[in-house]
Amino acid sequence: MTTATKTIAPELVGTWDIDPNHTTVEAVARYAMLTSVRGRFTGFNGAITVGESLEDSRVEVEIDASSIDTRNETRDGHLKSEDFLHVEQHPTITFRSTHIEQIGDRDYKVWGDLSMRGVTREVALDMSFEGIGPDPWGNTRAGVVATTRINRRDWGVNWNAMLEAGGVLVGDELKIELNVSAIKRKNALEA
Repeated sequence: MTTATKTIAPELVGTWDIDPNHTTVEAVARYAMLTSVRGRFTGFNGAITVGESLEDSRVEVEIDASSIDTRNETRDGHLKSEDFLHVEQHPTITFRSTHIEQIGDRDYKVWGDLSMRGVTREVALDMSFEGIGPDPWGNTRAGVVATTRINRRDWGVNWNAMLEAGGVLVGDELKIELNVSAIKRKNALEA
């Protein structure tokens, strides 16, 4: 059930740049029907713009698809190939929010367009606002955690291999997990 949208606290209004040094963007997939493999994108940038209302707020993220890191060079090479991310033709993955819905005091649903491999589909992120506070360098930081699940086949990522005992090597569903640390811009000149 959706709660009524509350007024945005003045200290939140503004643009918050995602800090790539303190943020993780990860995808988790089932492997061999037995376990999960976690991959992390190490190259990305984005911003969260908080308006005076949710209607005036947005999230935009761009990910360098070739920055996928599963801690296995051979697997990373395969994930960058035409079988999966096809980074040669599709070097970026983007997310652009279309609307944000408040679910609870600190919980939101962020709807947006996820573009990957030349395909754009709407996804919904379950987002929790973790709070704000100063850091040792004079910045104001905010913490956000967001998750969603997608079916990789919806973006044309269809490669798989059958297992001798039955089943497939790679699960279709991916769990996307974002742990975001964002820094508030001090003024418009820092855009």
